[in-house]
Amino acid sequence: ADIEIGAKVFNANCAACHMGGGNNINPAKTLKQDALTANGKDSIEAIVAQVTNGKGAMPAFKSRLSEEQIQSVAMYVLDKAEKGW
Repeated sequence: ADIEIGAKVFNANCAACHMGGGNNINPAKTLKQDALTANGKDSIEAIVAQVTNGKGAMPAFKSRLSEEQIQSVAMYVLDKAEKGW
C-alpha cells in the first residue's frame, strides 16, 4: 500500500461524496476521526471492508479498484483523519 496512490484513488473515486473528509449523502458518517471511531471504521481492515463491499448508500469498489488501491486509499483516509483533514 502507498499513501500517494491512496490520495490519487481517493480524489478519483471518493472525493465526490467525501470531499475534505465529509459525507454528502449521510452527514453523520464522515471520514473524520471521531465519526470513524464511533462507527467502528477506524482501522485499515474496517475501511478496506467498507470500500471493498460497500454498505448502505456507499457502492462496493471491489470490481473497480485493485486490492492494492483499496489498501492504499484506506491508509490515506486514516492518515488524513488523524491529521484532521
